[in-house]
Amino acid sequence: MVGPAQQRQGKISMHRYLMSVGAGLVVSGLLFSANALAADKVPAYITAAVADSARPDTDKTRDANRKPAETLAFAGVKPGETVVDYWPGGGYFTRIFSKIVGPKGHVYALSPPGLPEKMTAAAKALAADPSYTNISESEQEISTLPAGSIDLFWTSQNYHDIHNMKDVDIAAIDKSIFDALKPGGLFVVLDHVATPGSGVADTSTLHRIDPDAVKKEVEAAGFKLVGESDLLKNPDDPHTAKVFDPAIRGKTDQFILKFMKPKK
Repeated sequence: MVGPAQQRQGKISMHRYLMSVGAGLVVSGLLFSANALAADKVPAYITAAVADSARPDTDKTRDANRKPAETLAFAGVKPGETVVDYWPGGGYFTRIFSKIVGPKGHVYALSPPGLPEKMTAAAKALAADPSYTNISESEQEISTLPAGSIDLFWTSQNYHDIHNMKDVDIAAIDKSIFDALKPGGLFVVLDHVATPGSGVADTSTLHRIDPDAVKKEVEAAGFKLVGESDLLKNPDDPHTAKVFDPAIRGKTDQFILKFMKPKK
């Protein structure tokens, strides 16, 4: 038989359990609501930039998977800012940045020196496009950027590629980004998720990177992690296929990390 003392203890334990479960559900509900309402919190200037009629149809067809409005709202880019789009590729985000920052802002489509012409041609053409007069294209080392001149340093699906550069010093590169940013400036990394615990082992094979490795490297340069988003999360991605595999291309599990250069 269970005596009065045991009954009271059982009620207390059950109460604590229910309180714990309830708290978990509240937290989960808040997180779910935050993600569900993300689209409603996108500023009008970002919505307008994504709706820009000058964007090519090839970019627009990718919007469903890339969620540019919600992604850039998370990044925190604003009108009038100076943005570096590092390793811009075809200029998917460069165009949107251009319309967001507007005539009082500027976008630098920056590529590392020595890339093949086919990898920089799109950015050069975009910089010459009269629809995007606030874009400059250049191929230079990050260390040559003026100190304290940038509001947002952005790289999408290419941080892992920095690790694949010859004789790379990732610590020096992250420090150069830190130096180029204004106090309070942001460094946003969007990339393909690798298997947890794999570090940088898959950067040249699967073109993926462990987000924990990115956090460790970037924070070592003096940055503070101020946000991370699961907007582009795909739980069906096993993290074992190359990102160019037709079965997963365009649908990889991706992370977005936002770092800040401290104001003091």
